[in-house]
Amino acid sequence: MTAPADTLRELEARLRDLEDTAQRTGQNLDAALTPLRAEVERLRGEGHARLTRWERVGLARAPGRPTALDYVERLCTDFTELHGDRAYGDDPALIGGPARWEGVPVMLLMQQKGRDTKGKIKRRFGMSNPEGYRKAIRLMDLADRFGLPVVTLIDTPGAYPGIEAEERGQGWAIAESIQRMVRLRVPAVCAVIGEGGSGGALALGVGNRVLIQENAWYSVISPEGAASIIWKDAAKAPEAAEALKLTAPDLLELGLVEEVVSEPVGGAHLDPDAAAAALGEAVSRHLAELSRLGPDELKAGRSARFRALGAFREE
Repeated sequence: MTAPADTLRELEARLRDLEDTAQRTGQNLDAALTPLRAEVERLRGEGHARLTRWERVGLARAPGRPTALDYVERLCTDFTELHGDRAYGDDPALIGGPARWEGVPVMLLMQQKGRDTKGKIKRRFGMSNPEGYRKAIRLMDLADRFGLPVVTLIDTPGAYPGIEAEERGQGWAIAESIQRMVRLRVPAVCAVIGEGGSGGALALGVGNRVLIQENAWYSVISPEGAASIIWKDAAKAPEAAEALKLTAPDLLELGLVEEVVSEPVGGAHLDPDAAAAALGEAVSRHLAELSRLGPDELKAGRSARFRALGAFREE
């Protein structure tokens, strides 16, 4: 008997062939394409509902998953990238600048992984050096000065772990970015759009509202890192992912995020336009709600939000 996953792959291949034929020949093949598309969507939905935490991590890393700049292209106008930390240099892994998010003026801060091999190497797969976080602090200062809400798009496996980064104060830069974000007097909405690893993600994650896409993950450490520490074996990453409870539904249940933003069935990489529409609507809605609050309320609410996280018991 053919496994459901094998059946889905066969149908997807047949669907691609038919679509290519229709495009190449100009024939109307809707009679065959419509039921085939429906069956593919049905099987994708059934498989999606049974995904393990490790499989969700795989979707967060899927080739073709929209990057931060892909969302900017679909949702923003007038984006002007600002470079440098005014102390050491520019960091291409962390980019930002003023823009209009669906018409609303904001300050964007984003971790950009790169879209191809060359781009990923240039941007170090979204892993920032200290100058990246210091650039973020500079842009937060500008946001406060000009009254611009801050929107962050988080997508990093963690801060860059190189020796040079440590020599230039990696941990200190992350701590300063977290502290600066806590003190913002403008609305801050953060969205995890792929991977949210460790302090490298938290440095841009201290928002009044924190959102996460359906197949993204957010954790103190990557599954591979946890497995290497606990079992001395990175191959045990699937077990670590289960223990970490790092998926969007886990985080919503634990109260660590305010909303899970839905993705197209099968993942954002299968329909970037639909994924962008859902993300844009969610961020815009939270920005509108936060715009009713004053600076002191925003600052106090952000501080209270993070102080309330976690569970403990007093003896």
